[in-house]
Amino acid sequence: MSHADMKPKVAFICVHNSCRSQMAEALGKHFAGDAFESVSAGTEERDRINPDAVRLMKQKYGIDMEATQKPKLLEAIPPVDIVITMGCNVHCPNLPSLYREDWGLDDPTGKSDDIFLETMAIIEQRVLQLKARIPTLDLTAAGRSLDIQQEQQENRYQ
Repeated sequence: MSHADMKPKVAFICVHNSCRSQMAEALGKHFAGDAFESVSAGTEERDRINPDAVRLMKQKYGIDMEATQKPKLLEAIPPVDIVITMGCNVHCPNLPSLYREDWGLDDPTGKSDDIFLETMAIIEQRVLQLKARIPTLDLTAAGRSLDIQQEQQENRYQ
């Protein structure tokens, strides 16, 4: 972030950018738009957002993801401050950030509405938790260097 008064940009990342990351982007805008900007992307592209996610987001939150979002690749999003991976061991080496975490969510694609709604509830909760933590995160270059050191240590043990 270049200015203290600017909101950090958060990228929600999953493989196809068609379900979990799309829901997280929409819920980020809905519940935390005053604290951070939300975008989403994937490492592989799909032609549309998961229809069950679209339907259930409309039913539960009144959010029409198809009206404001579309699947996109990592290269299509602006520089971000925070990267949140949704799960499935997605590593985004070409997406620099000042802070990174993994939410480890299972993909609800092909599962029941109850599983989708459970996943949405978890994402909503984590978006609200992230919103509350934003002021405490070190979104500086010094914080990024610590993140890089942690990644290097983790890679040594794999």
